[in-house]
Amino acid sequence: MHAQTFSGTVLDAVTNTPLESVSIYFDNTTIGTTTNDKGYFSIEFTDAVKSTLVISFLGYEKVLIADYRTKNSIKILLKESINELGIVVIDADDGMSRELKMKKFKREFLGKSENGKSCRILNEKDIKLRYNKRKKTLSAWSNRPILIKNKNLKYEISFDIIDFEMTLGNWGVTSVLYSGTSFYKDLNTTQKKSIAKNRARAYKGSVLHFIRSLFNKQLQENDYVFGVKGFTVNPYEYFMLSTLNDYGYKTVTLKEKLNIFYKGTIASIIQTSTTQFKIDKYGNYAPIEDVIFGGDMGNQRIGDSLPLDFEMEH
Repeated sequence: MHAQTFSGTVLDAVTNTPLESVSIYFDNTTIGTTTNDKGYFSIEFTDAVKSTLVISFLGYEKVLIADYRTKNSIKILLKESINELGIVVIDADDGMSRELKMKKFKREFLGKSENGKSCRILNEKDIKLRYNKRKKTLSAWSNRPILIKNKNLKYEISFDIIDFEMTLGNWGVTSVLYSGTSFYKDLNTTQKKSIAKNRARAYKGSVLHFIRSLFNKQLQENDYVFGVKGFTVNPYEYFMLSTLNDYGYKTVTLKEKLNIFYKGTIASIIQTSTTQFKIDKYGNYAPIEDVIFGGDMGNQRIGDSLPLDFEMEH
């Protein structure tokens, strides 16, 4: 794959002085860098990278760049995040102890799988938690990226949380919604085979694996089975795929909600709140918020997640 380079300079918007050690990364990948003492950075990417470029620095507003392919170099002016500076959050008596709130947050944020249970948050003190007794919702936020060490998959994930809200019902958690940007640091420097096997197990049957299989029309070859109202169906009678366009995308139309079965996992569900969505061969899909997964795929959390460049050349 042909590599392209995107470079730029990051400056303070008021003083126009260079900012050193600013994090520059492609969202949800292992591809990242930092600025030098002159505020300069240079980062390579290939066609496999479709993620938004994230510019993040503590105390400043985050900048997201989606159209970096049309630019060779750019000057980025970061504005001080005055809303976050000097604010002290005191945990009020909201009917739930911080210990219990943190336990519930970690269970739903990291996941209940073996991979999720192997994760450890390195900076729990930075996470703010609030429970709304009337709405029965638990919210979480942090002014610093949440650092997660995944022991099973050997990644250190820096997750810059945008929002997190879980709703509690009489019988447990009824919904979990969260979003943010993430950068993966590969800790498997010695290339241990056991870690590669763990990652392969997490990958097979994941949303990433499913979207790539759909793009290549290899759903059945990759052991996916589909059902509607208790009957097994041909997926390509429900997924209508267009031909590849000039930008490397295929457009998908989903006829109706489908049950997805993958070996060794509980059933998953896919449905959409839009008429069409786009996919590419690397496993990207958009708009993300309009493609809804339930069941096993819907329950996959940070602990089971892999970077979008997994098994792809940079």
